[in-house]
Amino acid sequence: MPDNLALRMRPRSISEVIGQKHLVGEGKIIRRMVEANMLSSMILYGPPGIGKTSIASAIAGTTKFAFRTFNATVDSKKRLQEIAEEAKFSGGLVLLLDEIHRLDKAKQDFLLPLLENGNIIMIGATTENPFFSVTPAIRSRVQIFELEPLSNEDIKEAILNVLGDKERGFAFEVHLDDDALDFIATATNGDLRSAYNSLDLAVMSTPASGNGQHHITLDIVENSLQRSYITMDKDGDGHYDVLSALQKSIRGSDVNASLHYAARLVEAGDLPSLARRLTVIAYEDIGLANPDAQVHTVTALEAAQKIGFPEARILIANVVIDLALSPKSNSAYKAMDAALADLRKSGNLPIPRHLRDGHYAGSKALGNAQDYKYPHAYPEKWVKQQYLPDKLRGVNYFQPNETGKYERALGANKERIDKLSR
Repeated sequence: MPDNLALRMRPRSISEVIGQKHLVGEGKIIRRMVEANMLSSMILYGPPGIGKTSIASAIAGTTKFAFRTFNATVDSKKRLQEIAEEAKFSGGLVLLLDEIHRLDKAKQDFLLPLLENGNIIMIGATTENPFFSVTPAIRSRVQIFELEPLSNEDIKEAILNVLGDKERGFAFEVHLDDDALDFIATATNGDLRSAYNSLDLAVMSTPASGNGQHHITLDIVENSLQRSYITMDKDGDGHYDVLSALQKSIRGSDVNASLHYAARLVEAGDLPSLARRLTVIAYEDIGLANPDAQVHTVTALEAAQKIGFPEARILIANVVIDLALSPKSNSAYKAMDAALADLRKSGNLPIPRHLRDGHYAGSKALGNAQDYKYPHAYPEKWVKQQYLPDKLRGVNYFQPNETGKYERALGANKERIDKLSR
């Protein structure tokens, strides 16, 4: 059977794309572009294996354009020139330009006029945010779309499609146990390419039984992925239970339990979930008691996602220990929730006149330019004046905790200002 499973299952049309319904679903922007045959160059960005190449392939398949690929890191300018010549004689083609954020200046200069005249419909693919990593000259000539992580249900849908497709999937009978399907969907962390490769390896390395069927069990899938099922239960809820236990253990300052639950997620290879949850914990549970911990957490997790496992476990350990043993405060998010509750109850109340924007005539007519007192003009960089809408005067959202010296300092300053304001 030619090619690997991921290549065989590449979408032939927009309707076969897994996930990304906000872009390719009925009535959504990329589907509308394809159906109207009004294609324009674009950049798709998001984590690996979630459909960037698939969407490019599907666009080419739906529109019947030729489809070519170019990797900005390894392919030469000569290769790009060959693609340009083909586009000129064929009347246009779809070019998947992988790692577009690594495109050097010489290749950019050659590509720009091709994008202008429409000979090439470029679909750039990158895991980096193009608003920071792609040059303005390229960005100004393309549409930019962010792809969303695939859900477990998306991965399961794709795997079941494989099992039901004798032409592109497997030409022989494959039976995949339910717990094995759940494990592939969870352990591959939304990376469809990884899911396909794992299933392919499991099936092709498993001999057929007497009736010619390849029976794929959880043990076979675990062995193929070199990961354990320990973070899941039958319904797949165990994954979220572990994340919940991790946050509650850190919140409770039990460093050993925190490391245990983090280790489960490390063993499962679930770096994206770990990174998201630890970032939330840093701001929700540590908060103003130790702001440095938030900086350390974000920096370490960004580095961890760049280097990946197994080395990322070292950075994760540092973050987990720091957060578990840090002083704790939830005062900031409680203050925001209280402010949101008042907003939803009272609506958008009138802003005091002296705080309104003084850059338009109506506001100036109210006299706010004269009435507003500029705090920097006063010795203590503070002056008594009303900031809240009339209906909310006297509310006190922020209740500082005493768990860290930084928040104690904030609390002392708040107390001083409150006294001056009376």
